Amino acid sequence: MIMINIEDFDKVEMRVGTILDVKDNKKSRNPAYVVTIDFGEEIGIKKSSAQITALYKPEDLIARQIICCINLSPIHIGSVKSEVRILGTESEQGVVLLHPSETVKNGTKYFKKIQLIAQLPRT
Repeated sequence: MIMINIEDFDKVEMRVGTILDVKDNKKSRNPAYVVTIDFGEEIGIKKSSAQITALYKPEDLIARQIICCINLSPIHIGSVKSEVRILGTESEQGVVLLHPSETVKNGTKYFKKIQLIAQLPRT
């Protein structure tokens, strides 16, 4: 595991978006979807390729809110320019998407400081 400092972590911008469209990424080496995500007016609509086919069908993803990292450099996966990285856990059953527990406005920032508060010793 590579350790980073809090200043580097604070540079990572995670936002909530709503999935608008999902199609097969036919040119990906591994089974993947092309996911179109709405992050609201400030950020707009972005695309990403995601290897989430083991647990999710396209029709089950439409209108689902997810958490993405939006400020990493784009990468090409097959013929798709992945503009954001969809966050999930790599588990025994496959990739499980991270999502807010309540519906929030598209583009809402993931509040990282809550994790730091949870790690403080209890008195």
